[in-house]
Amino acid sequence: MDPVRTATQDRQQGRKGAVGVGVLLALLATVVWSGSFVATRGMAETVPPVQAVFWRWIIATVAVAPFAARQAWQQRALLRRHLGYTALATLFGVTLYNTLVHQAGLTTSASNMGMIMAASPVIMALYARLGGERLGVRRTLGMLIAALGVLLLVGDGSIGFDFSAGDLWMFGAALSFATYSALLKRKPVEIGGLAFLITTFVLGTLMLAPAYAVSLTVQGGFEVTPGTVGPLLYVGVFSSAVAFFAWNKAVSVIGAARAGVVYYLQPVCVAGLGYLLLAEETGPAQLLCMALILGGVGLASVTRR
Repeated sequence: MDPVRTATQDRQQGRKGAVGVGVLLALLATVVWSGSFVATRGMAETVPPVQAVFWRWIIATVAVAPFAARQAWQQRALLRRHLGYTALATLFGVTLYNTLVHQAGLTTSASNMGMIMAASPVIMALYARLGGERLGVRRTLGMLIAALGVLLLVGDGSIGFDFSAGDLWMFGAALSFATYSALLKRKPVEIGGLAFLITTFVLGTLMLAPAYAVSLTVQGGFEVTPGTVGPLLYVGVFSSAVAFFAWNKAVSVIGAARAGVVYYLQPVCVAGLGYLLLAEETGPAQLLCMALILGGVGLASVTRR
């Protein structure tokens, strides 16, 4: 038996295994986030957006603290050294992204929210290209087809600029999330995943505190009922603590561009959940847009051996 060949095969199998784990983690985050759009839409009329996001990160911090606090304390000097980077990632991934999503939930459907977010992998791929990664003809064509599906969706079947306010908020959320995912590739490897996670949660809560105080003064608080607490617990524990950890790990293993391909499955999950839980109808135009989006990602994800 050739020891060199055996070692090479072991390395290849190890890489394949790591890619498989990364894809599963990205899929887990995508499915959980799909439910988050439905929960966000469901409490849009009862909880002001800024207040919803603020309590989301309070809950997420409490949920992850038992697992992450010790590592964060051990790496406190390292975290202080990279505070600028961590604060920038927090701004895009925790503060802006989620606030924009909750704001969009006031004036657009959960299905539209999920399908517009499908634009974020296109932006991730563009960031990857700016970083020197080659996209290729097939991948570029797939991205363009998926982007066409998104444009047709928000244009009600025609390519135009007649967007609702919620659609525009979601485009901003897609840009913010793609920027966060690109920043994850620059995370210092010595910072532990849990330490990074809880630090961004705490920083995000602090960034939102002034806006929360203003919202509380102007809009008043919200009524604490099962209809408000239940969705907040879901977005705080699952969509924040669980999904963000899974996504961060996936990006570190397979990269933002490849994880973004998995993220394209989100429109299907959101449309299904929106139909089952919110009775949102999915018409022929939306099905066509969904087919274009998924067809584009399928083309973009096909690679040569």
